[in-house]
Amino acid sequence: MQAKWLTTLALTAVISGGGVAVVAAPASHADTTPPRPITTADFGGYQVFKLPNANVPNFTRRTVRCPSGKRAIGGGAEAQGNDAILVGSFPTDDATGWIGLGRQNANSTVGISVYVVCANVS
Repeated sequence: MQAKWLTTLALTAVISGGGVAVVAAPASHADTTPPRPITTADFGGYQVFKLPNANVPNFTRRTVRCPSGKRAIGGGAEAQGNDAILVGSFPTDDATGWIGLGRQNANSTVGISVYVVCANVS
């Protein structure tokens, strides 16, 4: 009879030098200490920028960008209006900003606000 083994791995995110690495280790050797919460001090030059609400035609992309030299590490968008629907919220292709777009069924315009979280990333 052939023996079958199941190996369980624990995944740990490690922040080092501006990057994030995922480290796998056998669960039997995993550190059970809860990780330290990530704070703004962990990211050099951490800033949040907002593109305030503005009415734009449905499906129009609104983009907010990070200052030169910084990268988007997060972001979001909000659609505002009686029946507003957020259609998309995602980073720019070059990771220097955030895009938001939406629509309203009963109107040809929608209010869109966009936020980007920027930091120095090496």
